[in-house]
Amino acid sequence: MGSDRDRPGDPMSDGTGGNSVPPEGRGGPAAGGPGPDSDRVARRDEAVRAAVEQGLLGPGSPIIALLDVPGIRASAAALRAAFDAVTAPGTPVLHAFAVKATPLVPVLRLLHEHGIGAEVASPGELALARAAGVPPSRTVLDSPAKTTAELREALTLGIAVNADNPQELGRLDALVGTTNPASPLGIRVNPQVGGGSIEALSTATATSKFGVALRDEGAREWIVRAYADRPWLTRLHAHTGSQGIPLSLMARGIAETYALAEEINRHIGRRQIDTLDIGGGLPVNFGSDTTSPTYAQYARLLAEAVPGLFDGRYGLVTEFGRSLLAKHGTVVARVEYAKSAGGRPVAVTHAGVQIAARTVYAPASWPLRIAAYDAKGRPKPGPDVVQDVAGPACFAGDLLAEGLALPLLEQGDYAAALDTGAYYFAHHYAYNSLARPGIHGYAPAGDGRDADGRGNPGMRFAVVREPQTVAEIVAESGGAQPSALSGL
Repeated sequence: MGSDRDRPGDPMSDGTGGNSVPPEGRGGPAAGGPGPDSDRVARRDEAVRAAVEQGLLGPGSPIIALLDVPGIRASAAALRAAFDAVTAPGTPVLHAFAVKATPLVPVLRLLHEHGIGAEVASPGELALARAAGVPPSRTVLDSPAKTTAELREALTLGIAVNADNPQELGRLDALVGTTNPASPLGIRVNPQVGGGSIEALSTATATSKFGVALRDEGAREWIVRAYADRPWLTRLHAHTGSQGIPLSLMARGIAETYALAEEINRHIGRRQIDTLDIGGGLPVNFGSDTTSPTYAQYARLLAEAVPGLFDGRYGLVTEFGRSLLAKHGTVVARVEYAKSAGGRPVAVTHAGVQIAARTVYAPASWPLRIAAYDAKGRPKPGPDVVQDVAGPACFAGDLLAEGLALPLLEQGDYAAALDTGAYYFAHHYAYNSLARPGIHGYAPAGDGRDADGRGNPGMRFAVVREPQTVAEIVAESGGAQPSALSGL
């Protein structure tokens, strides 16, 4: 039997992490037979095999991160189609990818090419979006700690800004003066509708650090006055949370924000607020290969709960992150040693806390599915065996999975951590000075058939990020100043 890592609930029913790991979810066929999810699994299996065959994975390169490019394109198309289906024709809609989810320039460029902008929360993220070619008109700046310099840069470029608090709004007052800013400006509110199963990702609790707390004494009146006094405030923003938040709570937060916009516009006597930024946060099913919930389900739910949101009177901004990328990323690591402790097999791999810090430190909230591949990169058959999948870091808790049942991993096999395209391998944690893995995108080669006409297309790979070298680790650790402290 698995550990508690394997037993959280279903995100569609109760808003928990949705991270249970049923046997069919460990890299086998996706539920429901042929379709986009099963196609994704087939591409993943082929990519792992091809990575071994092409030498991207092996004894000298024991870890790699893979991104499914057709899958990313499909998610971007599904998001656009879902909101197009419920939105009045001609309504301006900006889908801005939350850069923090996967801060990689080639990913941002790919999404931009497929109609997705960028939501940034730091100077670094803004620089990544600009390097990817995302224009200011398709960029939104959100952060609870913007400096005056950051605000000035955003206003100069014409980037949309959501002010987090009254003090930040005061800074905007000073920067805007009597001019009409080129940047769309608004205020972020906290609707205080409650939290989900993962407290750290619940942003609409009574004491959340984000936005103006809407239910605090005098806050609602202050917000109405703030808009009445500033004709250049034309947006309103709220975000309820992400993983672990039930869809019903997300919809409630958006309904509260919509009602506030209506109240403000009635008070002012005109439609001053013309755009609502409803955030992102769609939870991801980490329990199987099935995409659930879908953007179409979420958009239909919002259309039922807040019909006025889509009637064309308000432009819309969304800020999805994890749901666009998570299922299209896989970390594959070689099993360096296979051992046993206390009668339980332990596969010691090259993937651990450095690529999966959330899973290692909070396994109950962030358990990962692991798929077993043999030494040639093929899905490994055989009976399930309860085992641990360990990482390379020097502490006992460095485990990708504990007490997980899957085909026995042996020395030279490969363990694949699934659904890791967001908040995993792009967020390196330098424990033990472990190197950042290389990241490759993949897509089927040719027309999807080999020379004999069989459905075995092979894979093409493109470097997204080179693996970090030992020389780079030394340089980033003060290697150029070895005697800097000796003379003090």
